[in-house]
Amino acid sequence: MRPSVIPAPVRSAVEARLGPLTRLHRVGGGCIDPAAMVEGADGRRAFLKWSSGPGPDRYGVEARGLRALGARGGLAVPQVLGFSAEYRGGVHGGDGALERARGAGRSQGPSSPWLLLEWIEPGQRTEATDRALGTGLAELHRPLPPETLAGWEEEGWIATLPQSNHPTTHWPTFWFQSRLAPQWERARRSGALPASADRDFQALEGVLPEVLAGWEADGMCLLHGDLWGGNVLVSAHGIPHLVDPAVYHGHREVDLAMLDLFGSPGAAFMDAYQERLPLTPGFHERRSAYQLYPLLVHVNLFGGGYTDQALGRIRELVR
Repeated sequence: MRPSVIPAPVRSAVEARLGPLTRLHRVGGGCIDPAAMVEGADGRRAFLKWSSGPGPDRYGVEARGLRALGARGGLAVPQVLGFSAEYRGGVHGGDGALERARGAGRSQGPSSPWLLLEWIEPGQRTEATDRALGTGLAELHRPLPPETLAGWEEEGWIATLPQSNHPTTHWPTFWFQSRLAPQWERARRSGALPASADRDFQALEGVLPEVLAGWEADGMCLLHGDLWGGNVLVSAHGIPHLVDPAVYHGHREVDLAMLDLFGSPGAAFMDAYQERLPLTPGFHERRSAYQLYPLLVHVNLFGGGYTDQALGRIRELVR
């Protein structure tokens, strides 16, 4: 693929970092936006994804999430080489200081959004990489101070859907009001979910504190937030890397439940995780409440059989 297929503003920004591009090869990881491996004249490679038209600051949120994961430690993440962003108040600069207040809201979208990351040469998943993922994720999930609130310092995204991160003291309230309810309401407005299911969903709000009981023992941790198998990249050196995060502070079982729903790495992973950070009894009962969120997201993004799965989880939880 010729480098000229990249929108001109994106190409100029990337070439400012890598020099003239000599190669562009489309790669996976761009199910929402196009993605490619790009190579500069000096042989340096990077991962690039972009959008051809104006859009909200999803890439800025993602880049800051990657940096937060990297700072917390536990698992590797690709280095952020640059990103487009336009912030409220005229604050610019994918690589500069971000001046924003907590919860300042969505930033205005750049004319040609893009994100440039360190290129991770892919390798093969093995039992050793599964164990490394389990150990590293447990380290990432180590508890934060007791006063840490559920949520995050800015609003976020799950794929292309808004994700509310308003800080909240009570975890089950956050899970219902900031995760489940917005996706349910979106799906109902679109007709993807039947009105007949509203009663069960409303009942879920009342039972959720009991379903998620015991969360206080773990407290809050830093979550990847969109941890399915496709967002774990194993390098040629056998090192698992986290990509495409939707970070916030929450209960660690959110990441575990989603990973189990879409692309579970298996017993070696869970054994290694539990050796480092044992699960509180009752995880398998709570798992459905946490898997309901990505299922509702998939109802809104893709429809299809995800509707029946989501409704089944709700019936399981309220009956």
